[in-house]
Amino acid sequence: MALYLIGLGLNERSITKEGLEAINKCKKIYLENYTVDFPYTQHKLEEIIGKNIKIANREKVEDLSLVDEAKKLNVALLVYGSPLTATTHITLIDECRASGIKYHICYNASIFDAVAETGLQLYKFGKVASMPAWKKSYEPTSFMKIVQQNMSQEAHSLILVDIGLEFEDALVQLKKAAEEHDVPLNKIVICQAMGTKNRKILYRTLEEMEGYDGVIKPYCLILPSKMHFVEKSVLEDFSKNKK
Repeated sequence: MALYLIGLGLNERSITKEGLEAINKCKKIYLENYTVDFPYTQHKLEEIIGKNIKIANREKVEDLSLVDEAKKLNVALLVYGSPLTATTHITLIDECRASGIKYHICYNASIFDAVAETGLQLYKFGKVASMPAWKKSYEPTSFMKIVQQNMSQEAHSLILVDIGLEFEDALVQLKKAAEEHDVPLNKIVICQAMGTKNRKILYRTLEEMEGYDGVIKPYCLILPSKMHFVEKSVLEDFSKNKK
């Protein structure tokens, strides 16, 4: 008996042969649904893997009941992208080790691979920042401190946006957070639905993006720092994208 953490990659067809073989061994298949806005439906994924899927929300994953189930049968947790990019998932592995439960990890591509298509070199990225969706009485801007730190080291900043956060609202939050922390915003990069047929990369000023309604989920933002001339050349090509 074992727990399988299986990366789905970036589109419904990118699950690996290794991942499909693991799914076929499992009696229960869960889909983690709280870290990303999926670019496809649960039904579409079920058609591809040939099995029914149960939804695992944050509480289900973090209460570690999946590990208890894996003591009796093979259990799979399907994760968009690569299975260990979310920090909560390593806790499952740690609990498996502590409980003497076998586990297997089926890796796949994630947004961390896909952003290289922008031309920005991966080794020049700094810490990843996460932008939460603001509430009426909760408007955290601490993610911009990570951007500050990255910029001080001439490192690019990848900002992952909270599930459900609309692009227009993300721009408002970005602008306010940057003003609060005195971070200059020049051109920003928007990566949309990478790895899918709706993939799009934009490189524009904040003013050019205001009122633009052509971005769909999932998407992320990149604030470039000092660029090599090759990075700048590739990225500038995306500024010509008018769609």
